[in-house]
Amino acid sequence: MYLEVFLKGIAAGLLIAAPVGPVGVLCVHRTLTWGRVHGLVSGLGAAVADALYATVVAFGLGFVSDFLLAEQHWLRLGGGLLLLVLGIANLLSKPGTAESEPRRSLAGDCASAFVLTATNPVTIISFIGVFAALGAANAGTLIEGETLVLGVFAGSAIWWLVLSGCVGLVRKTIEAIYLHRAHIVSGVLLLAFGVGVLATLRW
Repeated sequence: MYLEVFLKGIAAGLLIAAPVGPVGVLCVHRTLTWGRVHGLVSGLGAAVADALYATVVAFGLGFVSDFLLAEQHWLRLGGGLLLLVLGIANLLSKPGTAESEPRRSLAGDCASAFVLTATNPVTIISFIGVFAALGAANAGTLIEGETLVLGVFAGSAIWWLVLSGCVGLVRKTIEAIYLHRAHIVSGVLLLAFGVGVLATLRW
């Protein structure tokens, strides 16, 4: 029974993480720029945030979800501004080399991706829909809930592992000029996502 719950959690994690979005662009950008480890760590930061949102939904913590949705204006504002900062920082930086990679903070990569994912409270709505579709809307016991959340983290982590791994393979074969162009495109996309989020806010 727990295996079935775990597999449903993996499916939910994959469904939530896989759609292309700012975190995906960030993961690809960091993998191309500094290597697959930085892309994977960024993805794991997002996976932790996904697991936290899954916890809120799986255990029916309505007061938490209500608070997050009520304050989503400020959360989205913070997320939009963070995207702008990341986009600008990426455009001002240069693709790394094997010598420069160790000097970049893995903890910072993880934390920024976590914050970026956590400032999107609409993820709660996504989890409610996905859990309902998979028949995992309510955790019957504490262990089932924990198993479901662990599955969500595993599913999300699997996606980021595959994505960063595949992009890392491409990075080894891509020419420097195309790597630089991809570096610029990803920075512009992050800026565009940030502008898009801020444009949806109502004052």
